[in-house]
Amino acid sequence: MSAEHAHLHPGVEVIATLPDAAVRIPAGAEARTVRVTLAPGDPGAPPHRHPGPLFGYVSEGEILFELEGQPPRVLKAGDALFEPGGDVIHYQGANNLPDAQSQLVVTMFALPGTPVLTVVSAEELAERRHLRVTQP
Repeated sequence: MSAEHAHLHPGVEVIATLPDAAVRIPAGAEARTVRVTLAPGDPGAPPHRHPGPLFGYVSEGEILFELEGQPPRVLKAGDALFEPGGDVIHYQGANNLPDAQSQLVVTMFALPGTPVLTVVSAEELAERRHLRVTQP
């Protein structure tokens, strides 16, 4: 445990921090806490984007997670995640387990009335394919 967190009550753990988070939050944004529960093998939502940044963690199972500009990676229970929102495409948020549910909890910062996610068109995916990082 770092010295800055040594004062925490037993059982309280800082999982992750995001320096300069405030500069990423749109003025006038509301905070939304969202729980996503995926059935075994669920591929999750199609490629989409979020209206603002989100920060969270995997609370159960494993999530195959892929953002534009980053290679796909598997996040396991206890792992933290960050998405900048806005223009960045979220390609995958799938349950990586074929025989158990997976779940993540995020707090999203977005302007009131905006949708939690917007699906990206096939045309836009084709136009931006050069920004997708593929596994070697």
